[in-house]
Amino acid sequence: MPRDSFAIGPVRVRAGAARDLELPITRLISGADVGLPVRVLHGREDGPVVWVNAATHGDEVVGVEVIRRLLATLKPRDMRGTLIAVPVLNVLGVMTGERYLPDRRDLNRSFPGSARGSLASRIAHLMMTEVVAKCEVGIDLHTGSDRRTNLPQVRADLDDPRTRELAAAFGAPVMLHARIRDGSLRHAAREQGATVLLYEGGEAWRFDEWAITAAVDGVRRVLEELGMVDRVEEEAPPAPSVECRASGWVRARHTGFLHLDAQLGQQVTDGDRLGSLSDSFGRTLRLVRADRTGLVVGRTEAPVVNGGDAVVHLATPEP
Repeated sequence: MPRDSFAIGPVRVRAGAARDLELPITRLISGADVGLPVRVLHGREDGPVVWVNAATHGDEVVGVEVIRRLLATLKPRDMRGTLIAVPVLNVLGVMTGERYLPDRRDLNRSFPGSARGSLASRIAHLMMTEVVAKCEVGIDLHTGSDRRTNLPQVRADLDDPRTRELAAAFGAPVMLHARIRDGSLRHAAREQGATVLLYEGGEAWRFDEWAITAAVDGVRRVLEELGMVDRVEEEAPPAPSVECRASGWVRARHTGFLHLDAQLGQQVTDGDRLGSLSDSFGRTLRLVRADRTGLVVGRTEAPVVNGGDAVVHLATPEP
C-alpha cells in the first residue's frame, strides 16, 4: 500500500517526492510578500518525521550552507520517513544583515509564539504549527555570535536517553549538557514532545568550512541513526564526542587589545596562559589565564575588549 502524501501549508507532497514552498510570513511596505522557505522530502517508505533549520538568528549563516549541501545528497525516493528543511528561519534578519528581527526581538526567545503577536511571535508560531508539530526530532543549527567563534558542538539534554543517543550519533567533537532557555525553539519543541539537538559551530557571517563539514556529516549520521537513509561507511569515523556537563567564560580583567593564544579544541589547565592584553603601544597590561581546567569550545574574535568581556569559553569534560 503506497504511503500517504504529506500535508504542509496549502500543499500535499506525494511519497517519493520533494517539494519547495513558501509559508506566508508578512508583506513589506512595498507590497511584496515575504515567506518562510521550506523544502519537504517525503520518503517512499514510513519512518520518522524530522526537521532541520538554520538562521534562527539572521547573522548565523553556516547552517544555511549545511542544509544546502545536505539536501544535495538526499533523494526522497531512497528515503524512509520525511525531512522538513527550513534553511532560513529569520528571513528578514538575513535580508537586512541583522541578528534580530526589525522589531528588535530575538526570534529564539519568542517561541512558541502567537498568530496575533509581534512579528517574531508570528514567525515562531508559524514554525511551531507548520513544522515542529509534525515532527518527532529536530536539529537547530547555530553559530557563534557577537564576534565569537565556536568549536563544533551539540548542546542538548543529555539526561534524556533518546536525546543523548542522537547527540552521540551526531559525532561532534563535544556534546554539552545545556539547560533549556525559556522562549527558545528547543524549549517549545520539547514541550510538544520533540527530541531536539542544537548545533553550534563557526562564526557569524562566515562560511567556516570546518564548521560546515562537521554539521553536514553530523546531521547525516543522525538521519542514519534514525533509519531514514542508508548508512555510509566513513573512511575515518569521528572520535566519540567529549561529554561536558558544565562550561563558563573566562573574562578579561582589563581593557586592551587582545592577543589570544588559546585555540578551539585545546585542552587547558587552571592557571594556563590563554593570551594577553596590551595597550596601543604593545605594552602588556595583563595576561589572560584559565580559571578552570577544560576544553576551549568558544573564543572571541574581537581585537579590543573591555574589562569584564567574555574572551574564552571553557567546557569541563566528564571524568
